[in-house]
Amino acid sequence: MTDPAPTTSLWSNRNYRIFVVIQTLSALGDSFSFVAIPLLVLHSTGSVVQMGLVTGLTGVASIVTGLFAGVIADRFDRRGLMMLSDMARCLLYGLIPLVWLFATPMWLIYTVVPLTGGFAMLFQVTYVTVVPAIVEPGQIIRANAHLYGSYAVATVGGPALAGLVAAAFGPVAALGIDAVTFAVSAAGLLLVQLRPTPRPAGSEGQGGPGRGAERGRVRDEFLAGFRFLWAHPVLRPLTVLLSLFIFLTHGMTDVIIFRVKEDLGHGDGTVGYVLSAGTVGTFLASFLVARLRKGLGFGPSWIGAVTLAGVAVACLGLTGSVPVIGALSAAMLLATGVAGICSMSLRQEVTPGHLLGRVTAAFWTTHYSLGPLGAAAVTAAAAGFGVAEVCLAVGAGVVCVALSGTLTGIVRDRSPEASLRTAEAQSPESATETA
Repeated sequence: MTDPAPTTSLWSNRNYRIFVVIQTLSALGDSFSFVAIPLLVLHSTGSVVQMGLVTGLTGVASIVTGLFAGVIADRFDRRGLMMLSDMARCLLYGLIPLVWLFATPMWLIYTVVPLTGGFAMLFQVTYVTVVPAIVEPGQIIRANAHLYGSYAVATVGGPALAGLVAAAFGPVAALGIDAVTFAVSAAGLLLVQLRPTPRPAGSEGQGGPGRGAERGRVRDEFLAGFRFLWAHPVLRPLTVLLSLFIFLTHGMTDVIIFRVKEDLGHGDGTVGYVLSAGTVGTFLASFLVARLRKGLGFGPSWIGAVTLAGVAVACLGLTGSVPVIGALSAAMLLATGVAGICSMSLRQEVTPGHLLGRVTAAFWTTHYSLGPLGAAAVTAAAAGFGVAEVCLAVGAGVVCVALSGTLTGIVRDRSPEASLRTAEAQSPESATETA
């Protein structure tokens, strides 16, 4: 069975058009902090371990926020939550350039960057729940591909521009630009209207907590996401495999930056160019993913993409050429882009709308939980044993994760509509109604 044919074009949807524009702008700002934060830490400390520590602390903040983000997204106005997250990040990132005019306190980085990571997690969880409220069910994977493509367009030029700004004015100037883009994104969200989220009988409207088994304690509502996730025959193994994948790859951006600057002796501008070349892969993923998913199904698309990512990471350890590093970064992000879009779209397709925030939070909290440990371990290993050796080991591990997927339920392509009916039957609200 297939999804119903959409009744309107994606681009005739005013809310979708506005949403794409403001998310592209926000992505442009994100690409500045993506480059500026590691460079600021490296300029201030000269240590790849410190870079990994900041990345790890940000991951911890994201995990802690994820414990509550899903409940919040399912209880409160989702557009308002995205605006709150944007404004908070605007203020926090804007604080760094102001303070840096008078002093260079590293404690500020260790405080502000993890806080922005927490608000980023709240935004990301809410963002996933918003897309199905803007487009029709049969348009979800194409909408995600377009949004991912717009993100790629913004980030192809963003890191290079951020590198040039950092080289000319310092990394803090790039963070100031990032702060402005978050303010504009928050203002743009005022123009986007969302469809109400359908809820089962016996529940309050969107943003209100359901009655029955999930009424009351936040813990009960949070666990509903985990129960759904663990009961689903595809999402369960996918979450386990992604947890291992994130452990291995969460620190790879820091490793690439360290490789280009310290091992090969290039400047900040070259770092920006390398990361920009990498995001070309993200752009290509947005064009390929819908065709791959339709032609191969979810499982083969995801397994093949992760395998390619592992091969690309391993090859990073075999070259000292900056152009080749850029090309391998593009291949890695092409692969992770295809895998990521497939994963997110499947979750949106098979999860009832009123549970989507909690399921998303449970999914991300679980599979990101090993990320901070992985970032610390990979960057420490790179400092102790060398980047080449670490890339080879990480690449081999990623390939093993991908091939492990052939032994699980993700290789079986499932109809989203059939999965959704099963999911609704398993949801706590449905169980309460039939009790």
